Amino acid sequence: MNIKKKIDWYSVIRVATSILIALLIAAVIIFAVADDPLTALNRFLLGPFSTKRNFFNAVEMMIPLVFCGLAINIMHKSGLFSMVADSSFYFSGVVAAILAIACPMPSGVHQLVILLTATAVGGVIGVIPVIIKRKTGANELVISLMMNYIFFNFGYWLIRAFFLDEANGSFSVRFQKTATLGKLIKGTNAHYGIFIMIAAVIFMWILMDKSKFGRELKITGSNSSFAKYAGLKIGGIVIGSQLIGGMLAGLGGGVEMIGMYTHFQWITAQTYVWDGILINLLAGTKPLMIPVSAFFISYIRIGALVMSRGGDVDSEIVSIIQGIIIILIASERFMYQMKKRKEEKEALQNQAMETAGAN
Repeated sequence: MNIKKKIDWYSVIRVATSILIALLIAAVIIFAVADDPLTALNRFLLGPFSTKRNFFNAVEMMIPLVFCGLAINIMHKSGLFSMVADSSFYFSGVVAAILAIACPMPSGVHQLVILLTATAVGGVIGVIPVIIKRKTGANELVISLMMNYIFFNFGYWLIRAFFLDEANGSFSVRFQKTATLGKLIKGTNAHYGIFIMIAAVIFMWILMDKSKFGRELKITGSNSSFAKYAGLKIGGIVIGSQLIGGMLAGLGGGVEMIGMYTHFQWITAQTYVWDGILINLLAGTKPLMIPVSAFFISYIRIGALVMSRGGDVDSEIVSIIQGIIIILIASERFMYQMKKRKEEKEALQNQAMETAGAN
């Protein structure tokens, strides 16, 4: 296959241009507010490479972003706009913490049981909005947003009611030593969950790009009426996508909990779902590109933190960058003329080939 036809260069250039414009605007802001703008800009762009810890902080931050990006990828390809990934991620983390505290097991078995349970819990939560939608007709977006509040408050209540460390007052008691995933590199918090993340990316690539289910899901999400007339089982496909998405978010919550922490300390809601939407947009909805997009987001966040520690520019500049990128990518008219010329050129080429074939 011709690689030029395989790669959607229009989308690649469009995303790259959006990122470049956002970074240029951020640079203008830095020059406008910083006392030493060149130093601040250098820390922002190169800060994650300044120390081993900074770089691996970006890697650590990337892992939950990838899981939630994968969850959003498959959930939204069904045509439903569910945000329940946050519920799956958070409450699966709660379940993982409870098992890490209250269920001592041999090392190896303990981590496996925790992650499998977290995955199952996330999957069950993931299908709730679509089931309620079918029974009541309620909008899945509203249902999932309300569920995020419910599962956060219920989960944190469980920790405070039964596993709270009285000496601390906010965090849980310590996990069993056999429950944690272990650190990959000494002197950092990078953990073995990165290999689970890589396995999840490969699984999603095979599922979405190489399997019958992936093809049917894309058809269902793009045109449910056509899928229905084609004889596809739309209900099963949609529920399957929400189940798998919830499982991915749940697995991410479990990996993050026993990979990064030795106590439960999520005293605020974990709002990764919005990051997942941005990452999915940057990746062009391609599973293999999601780790690249997630690393970019985590990289600029760590860069902004490094910059804010040594200067007078707030790390919230990352929110400006993210907002600009979303606006540009979501705008149908942004770089539309380039797409129009491309389509016109392809149409003329096809017409010329048909004419030549007829002669």
